[in-house]
Amino acid sequence: MNTVPEAVEEKKMVVTGDIRAGVIDVHAHWLPRGLLGLPPGSPLGGMNDRGGELFLGDIPLSFPTAAITDIERVVADTVKAGLGTRVISAPPFAFPVHAPSEADDYIASYNEQLARAVSSSDGALVGLGLVRLDDVDAARREMARLVAMEGVAGIAVPPVVRGRSYGEGVMREVLAVAAELGLAVLVHPMQLQRPEWGSHYLANLIGNPVETTTAVASVLLGGTMEELPDLRVCFVHGGGCAPSLLGRWEHGWRVRSDVRGGSSRPPADMFARLYFDTVTHDPEVLGLLRARASRDRILCGSDYPFDMAQSDPVRFVLDNGIDAGTLEVNGRVFLGIQPVVDPGGGG
Repeated sequence: MNTVPEAVEEKKMVVTGDIRAGVIDVHAHWLPRGLLGLPPGSPLGGMNDRGGELFLGDIPLSFPTAAITDIERVVADTVKAGLGTRVISAPPFAFPVHAPSEADDYIASYNEQLARAVSSSDGALVGLGLVRLDDVDAARREMARLVAMEGVAGIAVPPVVRGRSYGEGVMREVLAVAAELGLAVLVHPMQLQRPEWGSHYLANLIGNPVETTTAVASVLLGGTMEELPDLRVCFVHGGGCAPSLLGRWEHGWRVRSDVRGGSSRPPADMFARLYFDTVTHDPEVLGLLRARASRDRILCGSDYPFDMAQSDPVRFVLDNGIDAGTLEVNGRVFLGIQPVVDPGGGG
């Protein structure tokens, strides 16, 4: 087991002292106005404000620019939603994956502004920073900086980059560094385009869950979770299609040597080690997730402030059998913050 550096323990104590009591929303987005142009190489044309509304290139995003750029607005909306704390990370358009070797300044600027924003929020916000996924040494340097930043608990990353995920190579090594340093990892899809998903918003409605499912399969079947028992990694949108495919993966693992070639434990065993948020939009799907995942690995999520957000994240989970105490404790453990309450029963 890796030893967490002394600086990590010191940072955790700072976060513990500042965080507000209550349900923790681990899935929300923030981007400072000065970085709306997006990282180098972005094919999307940058984000821009038009009369108070935010656009991605020429595509309206259907929410006010202030909801993702104004930290006071984010805090006010967090309180209004009945949350104790909201965990903010960059929108997926801002992931530095198109020209990563040119994105160091963008990454550093985002992380520095993120730390200033969350540290000024009176415990309403915790941050997840950006990191490169093409160069493990660059990733390590940036994650070492994040460890020292007050109120920053980890990193947010995409599920798939250039056809690869976290079962092998540099992306797997980045997860190993996060586990070594005690940083949480949130995996958020990028809404990758495919010709068959060119209409009806299918790049989001189908593409996002498929991206996430690919990453879940990668860490389970590739043996990543066996290698990194201390890794705290959360897959948003309820894990995509993974809960409904777990039985199929189990069958494949048992009958095919190529499926089990990278792992010594069946997928369901390792699935219990993963964290998932509750943005499913469907009580029955949430019920399936609860049946497949560990009770202590389910986290409240919202996807604030996007149009696909769970509009009342606290009410959704409370109405569907998960109690507030469980959600707070689970969120604190995921973020590396010492739990202060016992969730009791009912989760």
